[in-house]
Amino acid sequence: MKKRGKPVWRKRAVAAVCVAVSLVIAGCGDDGDSGEKKTHLKLYNDKGAWEPFFKQVGEQSKQEIGLSMEPVGYTDEPAYEAFVKASFRTNVKPDLFTWTTGSRLEEIVKAGHIAETTNLWNDAIASGDLTENLKPYYTIGGKQYCVPANVAYWVMFYNKKILDQYNLKPPTSWGELLAMAQTLKSNGVTPFYHTSILFSFVWFQQMLVGSDPELYAKLSEGKAKYTDPGVVKVMEQWKDLIDKGYFSDPGDKTEPAALMKSGKTAMGVWGTWFNTSMTQAGMKPGDDYGMFFIPNQTPAGGKTALLFESGPLCSLDKAPDREASMKYMKWWVGPTAQEKWANSRNDVSGNPKVKVTEPGLSDITKKASTNEYVLYNRYFEATPAPVLTAALDAFGAFVAKPADYRKQLETIQKAADDYWAKHGK
Repeated sequence: MKKRGKPVWRKRAVAAVCVAVSLVIAGCGDDGDSGEKKTHLKLYNDKGAWEPFFKQVGEQSKQEIGLSMEPVGYTDEPAYEAFVKASFRTNVKPDLFTWTTGSRLEEIVKAGHIAETTNLWNDAIASGDLTENLKPYYTIGGKQYCVPANVAYWVMFYNKKILDQYNLKPPTSWGELLAMAQTLKSNGVTPFYHTSILFSFVWFQQMLVGSDPELYAKLSEGKAKYTDPGVVKVMEQWKDLIDKGYFSDPGDKTEPAALMKSGKTAMGVWGTWFNTSMTQAGMKPGDDYGMFFIPNQTPAGGKTALLFESGPLCSLDKAPDREASMKYMKWWVGPTAQEKWANSRNDVSGNPKVKVTEPGLSDITKKASTNEYVLYNRYFEATPAPVLTAALDAFGAFVAKPADYRKQLETIQKAADDYWAKHGK
């Protein structure tokens, strides 16, 4: 994800253009498809911090299917996007690469660059390695593309010792959650983590999908406006929670896991991937912290709207060795690969058969696979990129100055109007 601030954007844009140009030049003299059968694949990704976990899976794939995998990680998103898009036009092509679902995946699929995986999905669903509830997010024009590189459910992490100290338990309703927050606040503990950068959209997505999931879906499709009454109401509710002092300082640069460990902040909303940060901070799951699904304000039909993210693992239609890339993706979604991948990162898996060693994560995975929950794509993926850019800045400005919520919604809607006028609804 991208940091706020125009100077950073300009620098990154220049860097991205330079990377793209250099790759085009390099591609003119390098034939990426030698016609030879590969035994070693490179997986390009924008998840540089996950390099050791990718390597562990790569060592296992070499043993099991005779294909080793080397991760090539980027930490700068614009440079990574420039590399992948340049590969469409040059001979410097990745064997495999990660991407995002939503409009960004649809864009490159419709341009004709991505290998179809419909048969792979059909086989994996039949064998129980993938689920029907993930399928829509990989479906474009009635066909499937890519496979899940990772799956994460957005849950509330909490400092177990703090909650135990005040005899608090995971809530079963939105009202109970707010009552917990009030108890913590009255005892000098900040209930929730907040930030003005990176994840500034978190509470917006949670409160909107939890109060009106249909409106949340329409907003991402351009069929509703950020100035509509339901959206305004969510911002007013969010502002009310800020005014009550329920959130940490949004400008605090302290690592959120450290805030949770210190007990200065009791709870925070993150994807299940944050479990890795908690364990790396020296906290023990089940003893020091736990997780729970966030209750909706207005559960629809008895079901809970659950936000999730799933990053695709893709192959180009003209990959250097298309057969090897497809073979790897088929192995990737299987139980042995997913067990190594999930447990190395202390996270969940998109394969429901995988045994996750951490009990809390295992419980989350089982519940999310039931019909009690309806999955909704995380705001970051559900929202078109130009609108997202405006929204991240606007939400960041809002948490710093909540009284300006109407102004910020109008700013986002202007970006949405510009986008949908060009792309249709």
